[in-house]
Amino acid sequence: MDYTLNINAYIEREIGVLKALDRAAINEAMNALAGAFAGGKYVYIFGNGGSAATASHFVNDFNKGVYERADMQPKFICLSDNTSTLTAIANDIGYEETYRFQLRGRLSPGDLVIAISGSGNSPNVINAVEYAKSLGNKVIGLTGYNGGKLLGLADISLHAAIDSMQIVEDIHMIFDHMMMTVFCEIFPRKE
Repeated sequence: MDYTLNINAYIEREIGVLKALDRAAINEAMNALAGAFAGGKYVYIFGNGGSAATASHFVNDFNKGVYERADMQPKFICLSDNTSTLTAIANDIGYEETYRFQLRGRLSPGDLVIAISGSGNSPNVINAVEYAKSLGNKVIGLTGYNGGKLLGLADISLHAAIDSMQIVEDIHMIFDHMMMTVFCEIFPRKE
């Protein structure tokens, strides 16, 4: 079996999305992150399914990778990482509250929220974003497809405009690795 045509088609679709990314929005997101780190603020990140894995990967890449290699002190917390907390909230209160509940009493002025939703319409993500915005916290939204509700709610939108969850999730991981790499290049740790 020769999969070459399908492989080429996937790669070309991804390249098209990459070329269309809003570089000004990526720059704005990086400035928001750098400001939060410089101010000793927390960055809360979350998503569902593959987006939860992306959120967890961001935390690893920043709390370990950026902290180790750049003159920055990121304080990332992934609200998707604790299975016991997630399932307790989902079971006892409701799945739509899994992230808003965790932000209550924890979110402080100047803290940053990164919400990841391929569709942009995940109720638990939207509820947390609305809560954060009601307190005046800035929200970075990572979306795909048409962006859904999150595209309009986010202060900074990192949008992968394609109807393919796989490519959307690829692009979201590229945001993570791109930002990590750029921070490490621009702010190298001086030992």
